[in-house]
Amino acid sequence: MSLILASSQSIKLPRDLAWGARLGVPLLGLLLLFAVWAAGGWLIAHNPTTVAFAGFAPLPTLRRLGVMLANGAVVRAVVPSAVRIGAGLAAAIVVGIPIGILIGQSRFFRELTHLPFQLLRMVSPLAWMPIAILTFPTWDGAIIFLIAAAAIWPIIFATANGLKKLDPDWFKVARNLGAGFWHVLAAVIVPATAQDILTGIRLALGVAWIVLVPAEYLGVTSGLGYAINDARDTLEYDRLAAFVLVIGVIGFLLDGLLVLLIKRVSWARHD
Repeated sequence: MSLILASSQSIKLPRDLAWGARLGVPLLGLLLLFAVWAAGGWLIAHNPTTVAFAGFAPLPTLRRLGVMLANGAVVRAVVPSAVRIGAGLAAAIVVGIPIGILIGQSRFFRELTHLPFQLLRMVSPLAWMPIAILTFPTWDGAIIFLIAAAAIWPIIFATANGLKKLDPDWFKVARNLGAGFWHVLAAVIVPATAQDILTGIRLALGVAWIVLVPAEYLGVTSGLGYAINDARDTLEYDRLAAFVLVIGVIGFLLDGLLVLLIKRVSWARHD
């Protein structure tokens, strides 16, 4: 009996079947999501009180998305949003990583900033909207500030957490070998905390992507948030749903890219 169990446990699926099994479950999840979407669209279309919103159903949405891809409407909406997201994330990274390193290395700085940072991070980034409008001369500047205000906290705390996990002996060895601060930063801190930093950036991207749409309800006349608001005002619900789908797909692709980068710098072994 034990020989039978041992032999059954040693049997492995062929590579093609293993890949099929790994891809099949996610695809099944997407099919279930599409089925729920289709069922909801059918219910909306067959209810006299909600029939005006029938454009949210999958078929009208996908048809309108094809038209928008063909006439360039998707590209015209995505490019300004991508620039704002990129600028906001870049600002959060440039400010957040050094602060995270200080928190991780200095107990005094960590205790000094703990309460202020905990209070500030609990404030919704959109609550800073009136201040952003008064502070920045352009709408783009205000939106970039709101994105950075949302994205900075995951980067700070992920960087600090990664630094606190490092063995202090690493720093002693580096200093004994004559390494200065910049050498320690480049040869010890950055490589050792790269996975944590990228994880913080991944979380920051998710938060920033969520803040982007309501932030673009401000006075701009471009971007995904503006396009959604405009589609709502003109009652083009198929266009609105198409832009929502575009936001989801782009966010998914960006998140997947960061996951690949995290795996690339990870020290853990993946079988």
